[in-house]
Amino acid sequence: QVTLVESGGGLVHPGGSLRLSCAASGSIFSRSVMGWYRQAPGKQREVVATITSSGDTNYADAVKGRFTISRDNAKNTVSLQMNSLNADDTAVYFCNMRRFTLDVWGRGTQVTVSS
Repeated sequence: QVTLVESGGGLVHPGGSLRLSCAASGSIFSRSVMGWYRQAPGKQREVVATITSSGDTNYADAVKGRFTISRDNAKNTVSLQMNSLNADDTAVYFCNMRRFTLDVWGRGTQVTVSS
């Protein structure tokens, strides 16, 4: 059974930075597509960034140039470095693992951008 645990959320001022981390259990991490998604109040969950097993990345237009996704297959972790944060980035951020029919979600971590 695979579990994902996010950490690193919190309150940050506009223009600030945060780094989210997601730790995965199990042995298939290195072969999985990992992603970060977010859900703001009253809105649907949306993709933020994804990274393939080979390290290819993809970003939502809203975060390009500000966020960076990375993975460490030796440690079974995926991270999201978030810079130049603004109020529109306020949301619960979820870690996701996908491989074939496997689709696993973490419980999420709250990110609040406010002065």
